Order: sequence, then structure tokens, then C-alpha cells
Amino acid sequence: MTMYRTLPLRLPLLIALLYSPLIHAADLGVDPGYGPNPMLPEPTKNLIPTVNVASAKGWPLGAAPTPAAGLAVNAYATGLDHPRWLYVLPNGDVLVAETNTPAGTDKPSGFVATIKNFVMGVVMKRAGAGVTSANRIVLLRDTNGDGVAETRSVFLSGLNSPFGMALIGNDLYVANTDAVMRFKYTSGATEITEPGMKVADLPAGEINHHWTKNILASPDGKLLYATVGSNSNVAENGIEKEDRRAAILEIDPASGKSRVFATGLRNPNGLGWEPKTGALWTAVNERDELGNNLVPDYITSFKDGGFYGWPYSYYGQRVDVRVSPQRPDLVATALVPDYAMGSHTASLGLTFNESTLLPKKYLGGAFVGQHGSWNRKPASGYKVVYVPFTDGKPNGMPQDVLTGFLNADGEARGRPVGVTIDRKGALLVADDVGNAIWRVSPAMP
Repeated sequence: MTMYRTLPLRLPLLIALLYSPLIHAADLGVDPGYGPNPMLPEPTKNLIPTVNVASAKGWPLGAAPTPAAGLAVNAYATGLDHPRWLYVLPNGDVLVAETNTPAGTDKPSGFVATIKNFVMGVVMKRAGAGVTSANRIVLLRDTNGDGVAETRSVFLSGLNSPFGMALIGNDLYVANTDAVMRFKYTSGATEITEPGMKVADLPAGEINHHWTKNILASPDGKLLYATVGSNSNVAENGIEKEDRRAAILEIDPASGKSRVFATGLRNPNGLGWEPKTGALWTAVNERDELGNNLVPDYITSFKDGGFYGWPYSYYGQRVDVRVSPQRPDLVATALVPDYAMGSHTASLGLTFNESTLLPKKYLGGAFVGQHGSWNRKPASGYKVVYVPFTDGKPNGMPQDVLTGFLNADGEARGRPVGVTIDRKGALLVADDVGNAIWRVSPAMP
């Protein structure tokens, strides 16, 4: 029989895996994988990996996430189409990437890989990630300053799974899944109709497993930094498929030339300049299938030429024996991330807060959007947290800022992704299951 003939015979087994009562609960209870020195248990290998999907439910009419004490939350915009990432323009307009997985990608070869990819597709659809990509950026404008966007327009369309955005002068850069594009921008414009120009290619192709590509401009505007996730969990598709992936790329927008800046970062997403030291930080999703409490996602500063382990090791020089061939020479150079964000939390969004609008305890640290686990029991993430910083380094445990994305039945009313600070200093959160942008501000006395 061919692979395609046997696949239907295996569907009952695959569906059974998705709803299996043999899901393994986290053996350490509350996830200990937070902070500068997380507890890292021994890896475990189960015949059936944990699959614990929070079904996408959406928010009941009038419902909203729960803010921490001293904070309030309101819907800045609703009725969006899978909003993933945010960017605030100098005039206060908010750009939202309505986007999802590019069509026709993530096609691994081989029977086992195809089976696994099919299961992942079912899992992601249940989690709310199966929608067709709108491939556009919309502009939201709060015309009267009340914290709610009164107007909405399609700012850019016909894109290819867009994600990161950056404005340098009058040039707006957009990271499609396969290239960084440049568009001419005029302050106050509600639409760009002129075609863009390709600045630099980004790794993509038929697999394109981690398709999201974020960008951030250097403070002087001369360079762009781009995040590129891996093409696999632990290079099971072949290390040759990981060229320029699991990395941060440095791009010269003037010439289009790019180079690999840092490597071994399985799936970096959020980027931010730490205000005290000027160091560049990123939020990284680590590998799966080593147990409920491995491996913690993390936020970290990174340096030119730094290697952070993937796929050969994790959290420094802890070897992942699943990878073949091994690279002890690279493992010996692997750097330890700065701060663990919990296992399987899918920490994606990252933004530093320099505004004094929010309570003082939120000044100088980082807000992190945790999209939420699909392979851990109990579930982890599904919230926005704040990591306090002192003298440029994390200091203390994460503090919940926005919770309530899971209901009492474990269904996802929303899933937070990108986070940013608006022009007034409030926190904006993109929710791709709730199809909303939430605005967090100080609670009224």
C-alpha cells in the first residue's frame, strides 16, 4: 500500500491521540520553569506525547480578559481577522497584521513526518489557528482619544503572511514570511496603494514550519533585525533545511545585504531594545516532546555571533540526544538564556515599557504575551505577564497582567500574541482567537 492509501486507515488512531485519556499531567505540578535559574527536570519520552488542546471558543458578548489589580482593560478593536502583531506609528495610529500560516507550506517528506504534520494540522485547527490568512495590515485610529478605535481601514493588502513592521523615516518595512518589503509611507495616510519593493529574502520554502518573521529597526535606523524560526522541532527534517533559520538576521535596508547575527534560537518572535543598557532582547519558543516541564521558553539578550543551543542542546549545554549527528563543538559554546518564561507557554510578544502612564511597578521591565500551550497538562501560558527589570536585567518572578483567556472548561476565549505600548502609554494586546485588540490602562480611582 502507498502512504496515501494507509493514511485513512490511521485516522481513527490519530483522532484518538488528540483526545486520548492517556495525556500525561505535569509531574511537577505548577511549572517551575520560570526566572533566571529555572528548575530543569530530566527529559521524559512518552509513547504518546501530551496533546492538551484548548478549543477556540471566543469571547461571550461583553466579556473581556481579567486585568491585574490597579489596571483596567477595554476592547480597543473587535471583529478583526486573526490579528497577530501590532505596530504603533508616530501619530498614534495602530497597525495590525491580520495573518496566518501561508497556504501550501509546511510539507515535510516521509511517512512519519506526514502523519505528524497531519495531526498538528488538526490540533492547530482546533486551537483556532486553522483560518485562512487575510494577508493584510489594517490601520486602527482612535480619533477622540477615548482608548477605542473609531475608524478602521485596510492599510496594505495582497501581502504574504505578514508579521513584523518597522518605520524608518518615510519607509515602512513589512516582514512577509519570505521577504522584507519596503513601502513609502506618508504620515496620516490610511492606505498604501503603491507596490512595495523587496529589500531582502527571508528563509521560507515548502516546509516553512515557523512562518512568522518579526523585524525591529536599530535605534539609528541603519539596520533591521529579523527573527527566523526553525523548520522543525529538533532538526528532524534534516539540518540542511535549517540554513539561516533558528536565528536572528541583521539586514542593511540600504543595500539589502544580510548576515546571520545570532543562532541556536529555535523560534524567536518578539524583539525589543532594553532601555537601560540598549541591549537587544528576544522572546523564544523552545522545543517540544521532552516532557511537560521541558524546555522552558525564554526571553534573553543576545550578542553578535552568540549560539544558544538549538537543536543540539537546550538551556546552555544540556544535550538533546534526539539530534543526529551531534555537534559537541557547538554545544561547548552554547550560551544560557537570561530568563525562563515557563515550559510550552508559547511566549511570543515582547515589549519594554518606558511610559509612566501605567503604575510605577510596570516601568522599565518587559511585557510578554504568552499564546498558550497545546502540549502540556495542565495548560500553561494563556496570559500576558510582566517581568520586572533592575539595571538592565530581570529581577523577580513574572507578574500576571492580563488573565482569563481560558474559561472554566479549559476552552480558549482568546489567545494573546503581540504586545506593544500605544502613544499614550497604555498596553495593547493582539488576541488572535478573540479577534480583538485589548487595551490595558490604569484603573480609575
